[in-house]
Amino acid sequence: MEHQTRERLQRIADVHTNMRRALTRGERLARWVELLERTPDRYLNTLSETEYRPAAIRDGMRSDNSPLTVAFEDSVLRADGLGGDTYGETKRFFELSDLDMHQLVCSCHSGATVRAAVVAECVREVAAPGPGLFAMLLNAMMIFRV
Repeated sequence: MEHQTRERLQRIADVHTNMRRALTRGERLARWVELLERTPDRYLNTLSETEYRPAAIRDGMRSDNSPLTVAFEDSVLRADGLGGDTYGETKRFFELSDLDMHQLVCSCHSGATVRAAVVAECVREVAAPGPGLFAMLLNAMMIFRV
């Protein structure tokens, strides 16, 4: 076998130097928990009354220094495809339902701010497999709300 330099190989072959598998949903959620737990006493801004907003408006909702911002500030999650800190982008990236998002970021649960440790525990609960029937019904009602 003849030794070849990387430059020579790149000229004659399709060489991928940054091959990294995408994170699973569970790995993405675990990473978010880890980020939140780094500063458990940090107060984060919530989003106001997400359940009353039409889907198009709700998907664009965001707030500086929110739990969504914590995720978006992370280079690992951004490299894996997190494109912003809006409600809709976070919902898409972490494969969450509207009910999940409501539990994580809505002001009706904790007021205008919430401790990062509290959100971390909520993310952990969301990551647990299998929503119950009640959760699925509530989620269905939120989806059809206009």
